[in-house]
Amino acid sequence: MKAAVLLAEPEPSTREFLQRHLADDGFDVLGAEAEREALELAERLKPSLVLSSPDLCRRLREGEPGRSWDREVPVIVLGGTEADTVDRVRAFDRGCDDYVPRPFHYDELLARIRAVLRRTSPSLRDRLEAGSIAVDLVTRRATVRGRALTLPAKEYDLLAKLATEPERVFTKEQLLREVWGYLSLGRTRTLDSHASRLRRKLRQAGAGPCVVNIWGVGYRLLGE
Repeated sequence: MKAAVLLAEPEPSTREFLQRHLADDGFDVLGAEAEREALELAERLKPSLVLSSPDLCRRLREGEPGRSWDREVPVIVLGGTEADTVDRVRAFDRGCDDYVPRPFHYDELLARIRAVLRRTSPSLRDRLEAGSIAVDLVTRRATVRGRALTLPAKEYDLLAKLATEPERVFTKEQLLREVWGYLSLGRTRTLDSHASRLRRKLRQAGAGPCVVNIWGVGYRLLGE
């Protein structure tokens, strides 16, 4: 079964170029010029992955009353030609799975699409491994060097999220949204307190430096 890629791209020549080449590489491509059209396609056809702007990514993640698209659908943001590091951080803050700045090389974009699909495919996500840490998503069991950990539900959920990409820095807002379901960061200490307890338990089990706090940004699972 082909993976369906929703391509939300307002620039006609870029949209046509990507539609043609992605189809040649085995994808079902759904082209959309405007955000409204893209949201309607996302709701009706349930794509495997979305190529979008940062704003459309935000709308997909937040959802809208009465709409039923998959808020967890993998999203790769295609950045602007003058995008900088701040734009990249903001895109991840809005919930994207990857960010590709313009001008991009098609081969690199294709590799990023395949990597995200591999990472998010349900058949490949039953077990996550990061160094000495293993997370079984079917049994909700976490181990360090084969030794089982006793984790409350949210500590396990936080570990499982960080383990999907153990060297990636997840922003605090993203973790609060995807693990706790919060829509905004606010002043809550929930994430920090859970991260601290999880870090202590992992280290006591012999995991080494982990649940690393990147000051002012968020957390990643593995240290340097």
